[in-house]
Amino acid sequence: MRVLLLSYGSRGDVEPMVGLALRLRERGVEAQVCAPPDFTELLEGAGLSLVPLGRSLKEMATEAVTGAAKPQKPLSMSERAAQMIATTYEAVFAVAEGYDAVVATGLVPAAAAARAVADRLGIPYRFVSYFPTYLPSPHHPPLAWPGTLPADVTDNRVLWERNAELMNELFGEPVNAHRASIGLPPVDDVRAHVFTDRPWLAADPTLAPWLRPADLDVAQTGVWIRPDERPLPADLEAFLAAGTPPVFVGFGSMPVRDAEDVARAAVEAVRAQGHRVLLSRGWAGLAPTDEGDDCFAVGEVNQQALFGRVAAVVHHGGAGTTTTAARAGAPQVVVPQMADQPYWAGRVAELGIGAAHEGPSLTAASLSAALATALTPETRARAKGVADAIRTDGTTVAAELLRAATGA
Repeated sequence: MRVLLLSYGSRGDVEPMVGLALRLRERGVEAQVCAPPDFTELLEGAGLSLVPLGRSLKEMATEAVTGAAKPQKPLSMSERAAQMIATTYEAVFAVAEGYDAVVATGLVPAAAAARAVADRLGIPYRFVSYFPTYLPSPHHPPLAWPGTLPADVTDNRVLWERNAELMNELFGEPVNAHRASIGLPPVDDVRAHVFTDRPWLAADPTLAPWLRPADLDVAQTGVWIRPDERPLPADLEAFLAAGTPPVFVGFGSMPVRDAEDVARAAVEAVRAQGHRVLLSRGWAGLAPTDEGDDCFAVGEVNQQALFGRVAAVVHHGGAGTTTTAARAGAPQVVVPQMADQPYWAGRVAELGIGAAHEGPSLTAASLSAALATALTPETRARAKGVADAIRTDGTTVAAELLRAATGA
């Protein structure tokens, strides 16, 4: 069996696909990952190849945050979608000969291109989400794009109906124009076409349960974990050994405005709680703002090995970071920036394994207040309890679902 895995998104969107690819490889299945070019090193480190999709996401995200390098005439959402569909389809179809299934996640236009590849080849297609609120349900509203949902409506079903209409308005024309160009029939409902009537949910049932009853027959596989056996760098080991466990602060694949001010506020807040500081540079480029020996900065490291050795984890609330911290039993403070991150902030608070920072902009005072909750013995005990409940067999479940889908 050969499987194409497409993930058009940030590190948190790509790493679970790497975990699935490695599980499939253990079972003698060839898996090809298609993702933005930012993740070549990640794939090579796992012994996998990458089919690059589009421009560097880091460059585009940084431009969006800083306002740099905007074109003279900005493209509309539909025009950007048309470009993404065409370039994604071209890259994936070029390597798709002989594959038996396609699994996709990430942005809707890219997933629509993956579905077109599967339809063209006549092979199974599966869509996967890493968090429940991406998928239609009466139990939660859709992700809110500014100005796209009526503010006076609280009925989730009505909001999801509007969400489907919006996806058709934005993506219907480019999706169907592309499908016509390769001899495929049009679709009436873009969202249903991309998500299918039985999407997968690769999230832990304790951290992010799929609530029933619901309209979709969602298959919750459990979280997809990429095992990481890398040792921590020697200088980081020395810092950890030199004192009490530090508080980790990092925003992953999230560029942030005024990164120096954010780093200064974070360091001040952690020190106010009597802890040392471990800054993760990430796409935000966080760095110490003074020469204090209680503050240390790291680049890309094995968070699975690190998070069990810190006092708390302050982060943006990506699905991967939230789950890794939860598995390690580390208390969390989530400072949500966008998309699914408010959902994860809410879950961390509801489960009692940390605190949800209010809004994306932090100050020393606001972060210190959130840390005061996360650093209590009660929160740590609860985090340890939840860690014991998290399953680690998600990629095995997904591999079995793929085997059943392909008849292999």
